[in-house]
Parts: sequence; structure tokens; C-alpha cells
Amino acid sequence: MDNKLKFQQLECYKLATDEQKEKLNKEQYFDLDKLPGNQLQTEFVEYIYYRGTQVSILTIKRERHYFNSLCEFFQKSSHQENSLLDREKDFWIKQLKMWMIQNGRALTKHKVTNIQTESVEKAALIRYFESLLEFTLDRSETNELAKDIWHLERLPLILRTNPIVNHKTLNFRGIRQPDIREEVKKAIYHHLKTEALGSIKRELSAMNKFSKYLDEKHSKISTCEELDREIIEQFLINIKVEASGGKGIRDDLLKIRNVLETIGKIYNFPHLTKLFLKSDFPPERKAEFKSYSDSELKRLNAHLVKMEVQIARAMIIHQMLGTRISDTLTLRKDCLYKNGSQDMIVIYQPKTRRYEKPISQELAQLIGKAVSYANEHYPESIYIFAAENKPEKPISYRTLQDKVLRMIYEKDIRDDNGNLFGFGTHMFRHCYGVKLTELHVDDWTIAKLLGHKGVRSVQYYRKMSNQRLADETREVRNLMSQIILANLDGWGEEYEQIRQDVGIE
Repeated sequence: MDNKLKFQQLECYKLATDEQKEKLNKEQYFDLDKLPGNQLQTEFVEYIYYRGTQVSILTIKRERHYFNSLCEFFQKSSHQENSLLDREKDFWIKQLKMWMIQNGRALTKHKVTNIQTESVEKAALIRYFESLLEFTLDRSETNELAKDIWHLERLPLILRTNPIVNHKTLNFRGIRQPDIREEVKKAIYHHLKTEALGSIKRELSAMNKFSKYLDEKHSKISTCEELDREIIEQFLINIKVEASGGKGIRDDLLKIRNVLETIGKIYNFPHLTKLFLKSDFPPERKAEFKSYSDSELKRLNAHLVKMEVQIARAMIIHQMLGTRISDTLTLRKDCLYKNGSQDMIVIYQPKTRRYEKPISQELAQLIGKAVSYANEHYPESIYIFAAENKPEKPISYRTLQDKVLRMIYEKDIRDDNGNLFGFGTHMFRHCYGVKLTELHVDDWTIAKLLGHKGVRSVQYYRKMSNQRLADETREVRNLMSQIILANLDGWGEEYEQIRQDVGIE
């Protein structure tokens, strides 16, 4: 074995830009001789190669410091084993923490996010070692479905995923009861065949909460077969007392019901399909339908256009198209075509389907410039807005969000109420829909331009348009009322009732 694993051997180095390579140190390798034993070296090599397919070369540069620290950790005789698998993960982590304390290293790190929220997280070295241990354990088990953490890329299924959301695993360790965990695994695997991955993640999150409740309040329950209506009623009381209410409760209950019903069908527990009643689910809350005002759009766009050129184009194109953000970020290089003299665009909706619609010449030109940029910088990608480190994928929602929020906080950009702007990408879509209603476009055309299958949602855009009209004309209407009422002075008692009706002295 070559005892130096060089950066050049990693996949991320081959994809790195010249600018990234210039930021690397002279020692561009992992010195494997620092590790005691061939098996440990092999396990580290496999993990580093894997990381080379997941992160950028600059992240690898940073992780090299964690590698060197772990090499120091393994030099202590009490820490030496032939393999990482020779000890339990929790025991390894406990030993690492003791070693870090002895060497004056912090176990936690204070973190401030782009939106100025503060948190405390584990030290990066601990997180790196945990990831290494989990990877090594996963590689030792050949059956992916037998693991408590499923790597999605290894499942023998074609998954319904959203390209701009980076889901890599499904973690079942939050299910505290071993038998229930296995039952949930089978139900989730069954759902993966037909449901979107985002919905699956919410199902698993809801079952984690239910499992925690069972562990704390009904510790003798070990399998879903033992569940009954009384336990469900107590659970309903518990969440209604402890939770603040809202959409989250309803969605969690629906997800739990779906998973339990599937478990009932798979394991022949018919009573699981009758645990919930319709009255158990709180009424669905109507979301507040918001959009930006013209002044807010002008204020925000003045700063958006000064961002990185492709990010700025993505945000402006997103506004002009009126699409979901996932539709915008997954636009393909061949999305434009001509229908006679009319510019048209083809949109592939991750949430629904493919559709096309007419666009203005100016928008077509802007998209054309974005395509030219993508062809020059990411010729291998099918996407206009390709991810820098993984051009085969589109820019992730998280990446775009981080860049825009950082700009908002640095420039202190505020809305009409004096509050800092959030990352309300869907509000641009609301603005687009409202403008269409103000142009007196019919419902079916609005639905078509927004990519909706039906006209049901159009009523909300019309309602918002009416509300905006009322808000914007309120001052003028009040002034007109004052003028009219002033003109009533001296007209006699028969007009005094009007003044009283509107509450004006």
C-alpha cells in the first residue's frame, strides 16, 4: 500500500477549479504511516476516498487536520486496536473526548449562523470521528436494509427526489424500540416505492416523536401489535397539551397513521388500520398568503443584481417566471424554443410534471445569457444553474438560501414594516400570480402560467389582489370621505345620521 494518500487521487481534486487548487498547502497528502496497523490504514483510506466524492477539495484540506489529530489519538497504547470495529462507537467517542480534555481541546464550538442565531455544536473533530465510525460500520454490513441508517444511493429503488434538496440517508436510530424500528423500516421501504422522499422524511420524523412518547409513557410497548385506541387517545392528549398547535400536529398525526396502517397490512395487524378517527385530526390551518409590495421588490432587487452573476440571474429569472424555486433551479440548458415568433420555455417540475409556457423576449434573452455562462463553466451539466462542486446537480436550495441571507444581513435590507427580509422565494410566485389577476387574466390562463393542474389556488391570488387594492387606496378613500362629510355641513338634520354612521364628529 502507498503510505501517502495524495489529494490528486481523490475525485474532488479532479473536479476542483484552479482557484481552489491554489488555496491548498504544499503537503497535499494524508500520511498513513502515522496510523498503527494495516487494517486501520485501510479503513481510513476507504473513508477518505468516499469523502472525496462527497465534498470539495478545500473541505478535504480541512479534514486533513482532523485526520492528523486522530493519528495522535491512536498513538496512545490504550487506544490501539486492529480495527475501528473492535470497539463500540460510543466507547470510541468517550475515549476521544477524554483524550481531547487531557490535551486541552474544546469538546464544543459556539456557532453563529448567517441569520444571526446562536447555537452550541460538537467539536469538528468529534463529528469527523463519528462520521468515520458510522461509515466503517455501514461498509461492514452488506444488506443495506438491515442497517439503522440507509444510504439512499445504495437502495435498489428509483426514488422520487427533489434535485435541489440534498438528502443522502434515512436514519432510523430515532425509533427507540428495536422491534418497532424494524416494523417502521418495512413500512418506509414500501412507501419509498410510490411517495416522494420529502414525504418519507416527514413520516420518519413523526414516528421518531411517537416512539419517544411510547418510550417515556408506555415503556412496556415493544411492537406496534401492542398498540390500541387507548394509547392513541393518551398520545393525542399529550401532544395537544405540550404542542403549540398548528399544521405540524395535523401533519404528524397523518404521517403516523399512514405508517401504522402500512405496518398493519404488512404484518397482518388489522387493528392498526382502525386506531385513528377522523375527529382526531385538527382542522387544517389556512396559511397566510403573502406577497412583496412593489417597493419591497425594488429594494431587494437593487441588491440581488449585485450578487454573483449566476445567483443574481437565478433570482431575477425566478421572479419573472413565477415558478417554484425548485422549478427555477432545475431549468435545463435546452429549455428555450420558438413557437413561430413567440419565445417558449419548457419547465420540469420536481413536484408535479413537465409543462411549457410563453415568455417575454427580455426574459428569453436573460435565460440565454445564463445558458451561455453554464455552457462555458459547466459544459458537462444539463442544468443552467449547476452546483459548483457537483456540476451534474443543480445548485441546492440551501446554497442559494445561505448566499441570499448573508447578503440581506450584510446590507441590512428591510421590508416595509422595518423587519429584515427572509428567504421568501415562494412570495415571488405570489407576486406573479397577483399581477396576473390585476391584469384581469382568466383563471385557467393564470393556472396554466403558474403550472397548476387546476384553478383551485387562483382564488387566493384574486383575494390577495383585492386586499392589496383596498390597502393601497384606503388613504385616498378616507380623504374622499372627509371631503364629502365636510360638504354636508349645513345641509340639515337629515344628513347628520350619515356622519354618525361613519363615526366622525
